[in-house]
Amino acid sequence: MSHILLLPFGTSGSVFPFIWLGKKILDRGHRVTMITSSMYEGVATAAGIRIFCPTPDELPLMLAQADLWKPRRCKQVAFAHAARAVAPCAAAIDHVVSECGKPDLMLAPMISFAARIAREKYGIPLVTVHLYPAAMMSGDDVPLVFPEIRFVRLLPFVLRKFIISLPSPYDRYALPLVIESCVEHGVCPPRRLWKDWHHSPDGVLALFPSWFSRVERDRPHNTLQWDFPLEDLANQHEMEASLESFIAAGEKPVLFTAGTGQFHAARFFEVAAQVVVKLGCRAVFLTTKVDQVPKNLPDQIFVTAYAPFSLILPRASVMVHHGGIGTTSQCLAAGIPQLVVHMTLDQPDNAARIERLGVGLSIGISRLKEESLKSLLKRCLTDKKISKCAMLRAQDMQRNKPVVELLDWIEKVI
Repeated sequence: MSHILLLPFGTSGSVFPFIWLGKKILDRGHRVTMITSSMYEGVATAAGIRIFCPTPDELPLMLAQADLWKPRRCKQVAFAHAARAVAPCAAAIDHVVSECGKPDLMLAPMISFAARIAREKYGIPLVTVHLYPAAMMSGDDVPLVFPEIRFVRLLPFVLRKFIISLPSPYDRYALPLVIESCVEHGVCPPRRLWKDWHHSPDGVLALFPSWFSRVERDRPHNTLQWDFPLEDLANQHEMEASLESFIAAGEKPVLFTAGTGQFHAARFFEVAAQVVVKLGCRAVFLTTKVDQVPKNLPDQIFVTAYAPFSLILPRASVMVHHGGIGTTSQCLAAGIPQLVVHMTLDQPDNAARIERLGVGLSIGISRLKEESLKSLLKRCLTDKKISKCAMLRAQDMQRNKPVVELLDWIEKVI
């Protein structure tokens, strides 16, 4: 029996896949510990995963930053807060080693820099987990991380690979604090985060299927590309009775969410409410921050903090969302059309892939207006070609690889 340490960093779309991994690893008979924000302490514990929460907790501070949701500022904010999370996360790893012994393996995204420090300090094997193509940054399928990169996609592979290997301008927001922690822990610091620490030498796990993004020619030698890890905590949360009654009372509603970590979505829900009234459809607004929702909503709109996607999506007509990879993959599994209102980080790239697959449409948050959203939503509701493509992709999602193959690969890394 091995001890495996999970170190996700981010909101539900980044944490739930690690909870899914943790449950599968536990079923295999191993011990699992997780280090992540206290925001997810309850759900991790309910899944049987022992959790340690870094102090101070950097995630809520990052989510409170309005600039996190601005296309030209988001990566600066994310890298800066990820850097500030290094010291408390490294201290939490030291505590785990002291209390539970040295883990046999770590699984973490690239931006969990403390995991790489622990690899060098303790000699613990590390698997870098990429949850979406924008994190993989492959020359085979260059992600649309900003609009200008569309032109890079037109270049030959050798040039694409060279361009994405250039120094990242965002390193400077994180590297000084990472170097400081490296010195404190006696670890040789990287010269460039994106270049030197992008992929762990021990293994890389890409948790998205090849039909969503194929990575082959420039991926590290010890890479496993698998499928989307669909985790929505349906075994922990049922839909509330009032929501069940609302859905059963009429036609399938349109679902709207700006993401679990979005604390600045008032405009999104304001425009959404206007469009719902104009189209005369029914809708469910999903948000943990009810103060973002307009007051005095009509009866055709229901507001709830949470509903498991695997339970509610099959009973919806369209999902209007931010383009996070967790929501995107759940919509693909449910086979319903998607309308992505993308904002920052990986969302524009995920939105472009949704359009390329023919399963939905997209619009940037800066262009979000009542008329534009109404036109796009109407197309998603009526276009039979989009609905057919969505159903075909749901069939692809049902042909997932056996989980045993993934677990066998993880154990080989150990």
